[in-house]
Amino acid sequence: MSTPVTSLRNLGPAFAAELARAGIHSAEQLRETGADAAYTRLLETGTRAHFIAYYVLHMALQGRPWNDCKGAEKDALRVTFDAIKAAAKPDKTGHATEIERILDQIGTGLRA
Repeated sequence: MSTPVTSLRNLGPAFAAELARAGIHSAEQLRETGADAAYTRLLETGTRAHFIAYYVLHMALQGRPWNDCKGAEKDALRVTFDAIKAAAKPDKTGHATEIERILDQIGTGLRA
């Protein structure tokens, strides 16, 4: 039996859909994967990088309100978020983010 991702505090249907697109379909799978690896998978499958979404994921896995992330904890998460974002591998189309895919479609090419 698997528990829906939406059973975790702070995670609604839209976030669950993004996680499903990244191959994460249950709360158990998300816990096993961990916040950092799950967020990396989100970026690799085209989710736009957003710091709040990153720390909401961390707070959800701890069962804490999303706005409980403050001070030094938030600063430390920002450093990790920036590193994950910088290291995100492109998806199978060669784009690390959805905006890069769109920019490539309209002819501006991939960002260096």
